[in-house]
Amino acid sequence: MLEFPANVPFVKHLGFTLHRLEHGESELHYTPLAEHLNSHGVTHGGASMTLLDVALSVAARSDMPEHGIVTIEMKTMFMAPAKGPLVAKARRMHRTRSIAFVEGGIYDESGTLCTTATGTFRYILRSKLLGTDTPIATD
Repeated sequence: MLEFPANVPFVKHLGFTLHRLEHGESELHYTPLAEHLNSHGVTHGGASMTLLDVALSVAARSDMPEHGIVTIEMKTMFMAPAKGPLVAKARRMHRTRSIAFVEGGIYDESGTLCTTATGTFRYILRSKLLGTDTPIATD
């Protein structure tokens, strides 16, 4: 298991763990607790979206540790119920000096693709953020 590039209390609260972070790719693992489920007994869509937001943003900045990152937009598609231990995988498709385009998916323990997302993220130099109250999404 790896350390996340930034300390995000919400990520710790949900119990996400980082297993891959390199070359524009990431892999996170997540076992939803009972309080993370919806009324149908499967992972709540908000928890799935958070998992993908973190996986995509980590992939976007995997080789740029001097940067923070903010989510500009993210589109999510729910294709199958997300049950049990989950794995999120993401890869950066393209980047410029200030923007990254990323895609990813959540898989259940049988390997079924449950949820996918694409997102656009903006890089922000950490040195510019010191001493400010600027919120940094997913960072």
